[in-house]
Amino acid sequence: MATHFSPEAMKFLRGLARNNDREWFEARREVYERALKAPMLALAEEINVAMMEFAPEHVRPPHKIVMRIYRDIRFSKNKQPYKTHLAAWWARRGMEKTSGGGFYLQVSPQEVLVAAGVYMPEREQLLSIRRWMSMHHEAYRASVQKLLKSRGAGFEANDAEALTRMPKGFASDDPADELVRAKSWGVHASLPAELALEPVLAREVVRRMRLMAPLVDNLNDAILVGQEALASDRSVATRKPLF
Repeated sequence: MATHFSPEAMKFLRGLARNNDREWFEARREVYERALKAPMLALAEEINVAMMEFAPEHVRPPHKIVMRIYRDIRFSKNKQPYKTHLAAWWARRGMEKTSGGGFYLQVSPQEVLVAAGVYMPEREQLLSIRRWMSMHHEAYRASVQKLLKSRGAGFEANDAEALTRMPKGFASDDPADELVRAKSWGVHASLPAELALEPVLAREVVRRMRLMAPLVDNLNDAILVGQEALASDRSVATRKPLF
């Protein structure tokens, strides 16, 4: 089954961008459910099947992967209620509520975006990755460069927000520099919007996710090792003396 979207779906998203309000959306909910939500769930399942070969720890039910179209406006100055794109996030099992390394897909009338990495992790994960980067920066840079040179994939390094100074606990001349100061890590590929309308959509997304999988595994391994070290440190700190 080759899942893809229809021109009707892209027309809906363009209209939503111009009329981002509940009245407009509810009047066209049937179109959203049929032409956007249903194909996005089917696409997630098609990708899941392929992902069992290279990232089984990231496979979850489609309804847990596909992100809601409703925006969280509680703390945002932008009060528009709906996103103007479709998105899905394949988190690693056990890291669904934190962050961790994962795979991201976004479909809009402007592009099909395929990305992988860690985005703005929680404090302990952030520290774990920074420590790992300090020790393994050469290997990480090499893996990113390999992806950037992947023929026909169109990868680019993520433009990550970064600290202006090295974080506490790291030397100012640490050779990992920008990798330690970063708040996110990974790569992405921005593909033509027309791909969303083609039967090869899932195949092209999976091809890139497969290439990015080792990078995601490395980032998650860094987090898991760091979490074990922190747990061990806490255990030693709270252990009562025998005498």
